[in-house]
Amino acid sequence: MKKPILLVLHQEQSSPGRVGYALRQRGYRLDIRRPPLGDALPTNASDHAGLVVFGGPMSANDPDPWIADELRCIETFTKAGAPYLGLCLGAQMLCRVLGSRVYQHPDEITEIGYYPMSPTNAGRKFSQQSGVNWPAHVYHWHREGFDLPNGAELLAEGPTFPNQAFKWGKNGFGLQFHPEVTYAMICRWTVKAFEKMQRKGAQEANEHRAGWYQYDHAVKLWLDGFLDQWLTES
Repeated sequence: MKKPILLVLHQEQSSPGRVGYALRQRGYRLDIRRPPLGDALPTNASDHAGLVVFGGPMSANDPDPWIADELRCIETFTKAGAPYLGLCLGAQMLCRVLGSRVYQHPDEITEIGYYPMSPTNAGRKFSQQSGVNWPAHVYHWHREGFDLPNGAELLAEGPTFPNQAFKWGKNGFGLQFHPEVTYAMICRWTVKAFEKMQRKGAQEANEHRAGWYQYDHAVKLWLDGFLDQWLTES
């Protein structure tokens, strides 16, 4: 039997969305923990097949004790060579573990909605391995970005936040965007966090929903290929 994959979420109602469903389709059990709500994290990586850390409204720079615990857990998994996937906040936390900066855009611009993205040469090579092309537009919900860690390989870039996806080592990945979102998740986020769509650069709720219909199919195809490649390299 396959070991479970550890999924770290950051709010009571948070869902692993499409990523969780895709992992279960591939025969993995999901061990879901919510550190901000008091869930403990493992002290070693041996009992899990990998670690996925999702997004949240907090910052990777926050001083909360659970943030420090989560950073230690990520460091434990990456040092052990275990597969790691960080989405938005999870990517920023990996950057902190690797010693690079996480910070707000100097002009206070956010990415909340669908925005363009393009692969680098390394990203195109990864596409050849996974068999699917990178999506041209992806879903975002963030106001902080990150510097590329030393030794990391940039896979995709964007016009406002240049570092959109990177690879660390054999099977560590950080994605600034949210490939896990479903239509229901987008509807919930745009209602519960409506005030955040008033920030500079954010799109209106109707643009989020229209973007899902326009861009989501390509994101789903890419995610399926990406996960297969990630799990194969694991």
